[in-house]
Amino acid sequence: MSAPQDLSRTAIVLVHGAWHGAWCWRRVLPLLRGAGVETHAVTLTGVGERAHLMGPDITIETHVQDVIGLIEAEELEHVVLVGHSYAGALITVVASRMHARHPGLLKHLVYLDAAIPDPQASWSSNHLAETVAMREAQAAASGGLSFPPPDASVFGLSGADRDWVNRRQTPQPYRLYKQPLDFDPALVWSIPHSFIDCTNPPLPTIDASRRRVRSEPGWTVYEMATGHDPMVSAPRELAQLLLKLHHQASSAS
Repeated sequence: MSAPQDLSRTAIVLVHGAWHGAWCWRRVLPLLRGAGVETHAVTLTGVGERAHLMGPDITIETHVQDVIGLIEAEELEHVVLVGHSYAGALITVVASRMHARHPGLLKHLVYLDAAIPDPQASWSSNHLAETVAMREAQAAASGGLSFPPPDASVFGLSGADRDWVNRRQTPQPYRLYKQPLDFDPALVWSIPHSFIDCTNPPLPTIDASRRRVRSEPGWTVYEMATGHDPMVSAPRELAQLLLKLHHQASSAS
């Protein structure tokens, strides 16, 4: 029997969803770091404080390199990779790429109320036709560049929290919305993976993921009685759950 791996440097990497940036984790980061866990939050190209880099050439590959670039630049040895919403599709491609390049580096994939793709499908594949048509029309109005954020009330936020998110959201690059995703499912699903289902209120674009994780083997499902942005609406509860998953990854042999 092999000796347990040294996972003393297991880090958490947080990847935000559409229209957001690393700013959305502001309430969670001090809780994770305060517990002694090395934690990093990525801002993807074209949004958040990198909105000035918005351009027609932003693809899934751009965002894959954003995430891989952080992991490699920080020389992280073991990672719990968390993808929120759109970033579920993104971390799936990242996991396939990273597992091929650095086997064993990713210790757990956490899909936080997130998209779960199939190979060669796109982020948009499980969305209702009306949603796809709306975003296509919005993108056309921007010259095919981007589509605007919704009001944060759809994430179950109200009052100051809604205003805080609305002030910070930025348009989402459009080209990657319908781009086929290239990944090896055998590599991805060989990594332990969990789904955090935000149930109150449930975001309709995540419905396909909710059904999938309850019908396929290999998933561990957790529920949070909050809306789609738990890092804003329930940061302590989310941090506690992520610390639990981090502990499990760090204790694995």
